[in-house]
Amino acid sequence: MAKQKIVLAYSGGLDTSIILKWLKETYDAEIIAFTADIGQKDELDGLEEKALATGASKIYIDDLRDEFAKDFIFPMFQAGALYEGQYLLGTSIARPLIAKRMVEIARKEGATAIAHGATGKGNDQVRFELTAAALAPELDVIAPWRLDEFRETFPGRAEMIAYAEKHGIPVTASAAKPYSTDRNLLHISFESGMLEDPWFDPSATSNKDMFVLSVDPEDAPDQAEYVELNFEKGNCVGLNGDSMTPLQVMERLNELGGKHGVGRVDMVENRFVGMKSRGVYETPGGTILFTAHRKMESLTMDREVMSLRDSLISRYATLVYNGFWFAPERLAVQALVDESQKNVTGTVRLKLYKGNVIGAGVQSPVSLYNPDIATMEADPTQAYNQGDATGFIRLNALRLKVSSGVEQNAKK
Repeated sequence: MAKQKIVLAYSGGLDTSIILKWLKETYDAEIIAFTADIGQKDELDGLEEKALATGASKIYIDDLRDEFAKDFIFPMFQAGALYEGQYLLGTSIARPLIAKRMVEIARKEGATAIAHGATGKGNDQVRFELTAAALAPELDVIAPWRLDEFRETFPGRAEMIAYAEKHGIPVTASAAKPYSTDRNLLHISFESGMLEDPWFDPSATSNKDMFVLSVDPEDAPDQAEYVELNFEKGNCVGLNGDSMTPLQVMERLNELGGKHGVGRVDMVENRFVGMKSRGVYETPGGTILFTAHRKMESLTMDREVMSLRDSLISRYATLVYNGFWFAPERLAVQALVDESQKNVTGTVRLKLYKGNVIGAGVQSPVSLYNPDIATMEADPTQAYNQGDATGFIRLNALRLKVSSGVEQNAKK
């Protein structure tokens, strides 16, 4: 009888390296490792050799960077998604793409299950499994961190590090550097270990080596740098007049943002599973793109359309954060977002300086801003009659006057 096949989301880090070997032994299964290249850079070096040496029968390392930028990052930025006012959803938005490809590989290889190394206390387990449920409900999902026998063997990271050392599995985690990281084209995140103390200061001089994508703002160049972002229908299509793909845009903005210390966030957030957690993020290019997109919208988007879209930002961001990328409600909101972006076209100029992204100009061939109407001087178009404001204010004040009268009579 052929062995069961399991497709494992494999990063080569501590957790998935241990899990690969544990799955093979526990289930007597053929383990097919899968790594999505979504911008981890040198983290992919030597991954194939490591996976095969650890026990995988095969490994897929698929370059999904173009798809990630075009079909996931850019639509999310069109929606203006920002979770709890700070987080640009760098980890959240990558998970549905990874799970989507896992499902495709599982079907191709005839696997009956997929597996992941997400902790039973985190959000990623939900994101992976909700995507699988939406795209391939027939597949089983194995989540070792939710199994008693796995947790009994590995109650903490120290035991996992010791196990890896014992079995000759190279990992980057160590007692001196125990925090975990997750890197992709949009950001890198840091959590656990010393960061579990919310009073710990990652910005301290002694912790500069922790950061990967950006320099400390204090060490950034003393000279500001300008960058122009060209938009068409809500998507950045080029920088400084040069046409670029979404992937090229993200890579270049990451370089610029990192050089100037842009995009660091340290926050305590609310996980979907119910607890608060502390995360530190570097999102240099995403921070620039988010700021530029909003400024482009301010010039070109109708007020009521913006108000409607903005009323859905929190809901959209929560859907992404919680793992509902392929849910019908996210797709429905995305259709509205797409319609709202049809005139978000033009150029935004920004100034980057020591961690700051500063607006320095915006222009568009479909601008809704008319200086002749907005001017404090005489309006040559006569499109706005200041005297009309008297009735406008009187009508808007009516309900306030009625409410005030009722309250005053109640006090008598």
